[in-house]
Amino acid sequence: MKICLVGSSGGHLTHLLKIKPYWEGKDRFWVTFDKEDANDALKGEKIYHCFFPTNRNIKNLIRNSFLALKVLLKEKPDVIISSGAAVAVPFFWFGKLMGKKLVYIEVFDRIDKPTVTGKLVYPIADVFFVQWESMKKVYPKAKNIGSIF
Repeated sequence: MKICLVGSSGGHLTHLLKIKPYWEGKDRFWVTFDKEDANDALKGEKIYHCFFPTNRNIKNLIRNSFLALKVLLKEKPDVIISSGAAVAVPFFWFGKLMGKKLVYIEVFDRIDKPTVTGKLVYPIADVFFVQWESMKKVYPKAKNIGSIF
């Protein structure tokens, strides 16, 4: 199984690093920002750098959409996992069109309101995880995994 892990640097990347027991030892690659914190955390990993800023930036959404298509066609992952933010959207939508399994983890600091990314990928995610029971009111089909921290 090949895994694509997509996330902004900072907290979103930290969420993905916290699920290391799941992806460790598997064929994988990462998509994140070309920032010092991300590059340090992923030293020795295969990384594709995406364009940022991503939030509410149409130009970079378009650029990241082309990147998503290129990377997904080249790498052919079986599963795409993300905790956001905006860079996840084109990877999930193109991934869905290509028949990939999509796993989304809503971030820990969301207790009762959705993220924009969560709202955009919830309808197509194969598995949608939340970390608070209260978030099941926001995302009724979600699975509560509790805190990953």
